[in-house]
Amino acid sequence: MDYRLDLYAVLIFMGIAQAVFLSVFFFLKADKNKQYNLFQGLHLLGMALVSTEIFMMYTGYIQQAYFLVDFSESVGLALGPLYLAMVLSIAKGKLPRYFYLHFFPFVFYSLYLGLFLLLPEPAKHNAWLGAYHPDFPMIPYEYPYDADPLGIRGEITLITLVHVFLYGMLCLGYTVKFFIAHKESFWRPKNPALKSLRAVPLIILTVFLMVLLVKINNLNDTGDYLYAAFVSGVIYFISFSVLKNSTFFQQTIEIPRYKSSRLSEEDKGSLLEQFKLYLEEEKPFCSSQFSLPQAAKHVRTTVHTLSQAVNEGWGKTFNEVVTEYRIKEAQLILASEEGKRIKIEEVAERVGYSSKSSFNTGFKKITGQTPSEYRDNSTL
Repeated sequence: MDYRLDLYAVLIFMGIAQAVFLSVFFFLKADKNKQYNLFQGLHLLGMALVSTEIFMMYTGYIQQAYFLVDFSESVGLALGPLYLAMVLSIAKGKLPRYFYLHFFPFVFYSLYLGLFLLLPEPAKHNAWLGAYHPDFPMIPYEYPYDADPLGIRGEITLITLVHVFLYGMLCLGYTVKFFIAHKESFWRPKNPALKSLRAVPLIILTVFLMVLLVKINNLNDTGDYLYAAFVSGVIYFISFSVLKNSTFFQQTIEIPRYKSSRLSEEDKGSLLEQFKLYLEEEKPFCSSQFSLPQAAKHVRTTVHTLSQAVNEGWGKTFNEVVTEYRIKEAQLILASEEGKRIKIEEVAERVGYSSKSSFNTGFKKITGQTPSEYRDNSTL
């Protein structure tokens, strides 16, 4: 049978390559304090596996690797728990003790699927034709045993859809509850972590709707390539979000001396007043993406001029000023009733830190205490 390479095949292949690349990026950024990155990486890898099977079967290259027929069927049962793990790792900082029991359906079906995966190539060939080319004649083959004794494989599409939908609603429930508890706008969150939290249920429910529509119109799985191409779009959306939140494009070099500058004392004072008002009223430093270029744009001056005004007027660098404001804001939170209940990591995120260790270092440098010590002492 001839191979098929068209626009859909190209889109799916690009999505697979990007998902694998991005998953490696998230794995490298994962540690015990960044569990979200681990689960995001696993989720991307899972989508890459599903898309790989679809790509092979859609293009016909599966004829060179029949062992890949339906090999990723069980992965769909892992995506829901992975999405929930992403939500909980942001909202609560860690997973419940018995959370990994959510992966039981995935483990069970992976083992059950082995009954089919152990069958020889003729059975795999017929399964491929049945899904992608139902009009083609199949190879006469007598099955040595029933590869689906419980009838699960015959209903796995429906089971997976229901499973994903339930987890999507569960993720949405946790997310909305978190936003309400913290009095944040669901559609206009300020913190990048909240934007990531909001994106999880929206992505899973959007993918669910796309798969559902495709399945309704292609009951024999002949439209799998459509949602695989859509998933590629989702993968590139995630990639765009990662790049957008990166500090790579915000790199600046502060110049400590300004021998040739014509900035007057009066202009310097006016500029610092604007900058101070901006910091105190809008609190832009609470975003980890806050930068000198962003501040300069707001007060309508250049990066060089604002840096000079801060350095000469306040005797500090821009970064030192931002650190001071972040720590002051953290002190207010830690001394409040809510601050006594939430985790230190959440306080750090709220005031613009993406790393707990950086927050602890900056806090102790300014206050002489760790955040935990300050919170304990503030309750006395």
